[in-house]
Amino acid sequence: MKELVDILRQERHLDSDGYMSLLESSDVDAINYLHHKAREVAVEEFGKGIFVRGLIELTNVCRNDCLYCGIRRSNNQIERYVLTTEQVLLCCQQGYELGFRTFVLQGGELPRDKAQWIIDLVREIRRRWSDCAITLSLGEWPKEVYEQLREAGANRYLLRHESHNAEHYGRLHPAEMSLSNRLQCLNWLKELGFQVGTGIMVGSPWQSLDNIVEDIEFIEQFEPEMIGLGPFLPQHDTPFGNESAGSAELTCKLYSIFRLIFPKALIPSTTALNTIASNGRTMGIMAGANVVMPNLSPISVRGNYALYDGKAITKAEAAEGITLLEEQLNNIGYHINWSRGDYARTKN
Repeated sequence: MKELVDILRQERHLDSDGYMSLLESSDVDAINYLHHKAREVAVEEFGKGIFVRGLIELTNVCRNDCLYCGIRRSNNQIERYVLTTEQVLLCCQQGYELGFRTFVLQGGELPRDKAQWIIDLVREIRRRWSDCAITLSLGEWPKEVYEQLREAGANRYLLRHESHNAEHYGRLHPAEMSLSNRLQCLNWLKELGFQVGTGIMVGSPWQSLDNIVEDIEFIEQFEPEMIGLGPFLPQHDTPFGNESAGSAELTCKLYSIFRLIFPKALIPSTTALNTIASNGRTMGIMAGANVVMPNLSPISVRGNYALYDGKAITKAEAAEGITLLEEQLNNIGYHINWSRGDYARTKN
């Protein structure tokens, strides 16, 4: 197993059997070695600084009905909201004053007629905070909308493909959604010059290790700048509300595998990981992650952005807890890197 890790570090690639062997391994020494080598590569590339992004949960309104998601269209048990332009700009102002230089606008997929509002919002953020990066995670749109978002000043776009296996993808999503359209959107984003992120839920219903190997191989071929991974967590008002949660350990294995494949990638230690494990953020960083995303959203709406049950939304997960986050990072020998943290930036 350690030989496979060494090959992966050297070659940045394994065959399918090699990836499967790493995923299946329960050898504690080998898993620790995988994490150690991934952490070593991350430190070589980025030093001990962890990039922070200010997360703004723009809306929990969504036109889609994905079976796993708490803000799915048919869930009538949550209070819907869309932040106003003024609220979003205030979040950015507060974040900027704290030191954030990347804002992440995340949300459900708004109706198509809201595209111009999003474009105008991005343009205003770019005008006011020209030195900041703007990341969007707002789902599938026509190519022309992506193009206008890019022209308005957006730098990065995260669109997790969730599963590269069409059959598995179809079991997670309603019939009107398709893997082919998701992949087309990813290709458009890359063509338009975004720094692009994709990724999966680890341990989603019906997901096999063969599926995950297929996902690794797709991501390896796609070469994203960002890789978003988190364990599946059920939400009680969805069809998957009684399903078992994914594995923090398998999620961290994937952080390490992707760090060895892509030494310069931006890999967040996600809120989902910190929700499923009390030390999840630390686990992710020690497995090679190099980004965390404290929440800048108004406190009054955070509980309504209910993608899954038990979401961590306070303390070091929140922008107002930035001092606590710094202390947590210091305790494991790391610190906050307040720079924009663009792809391929090294050792800050």
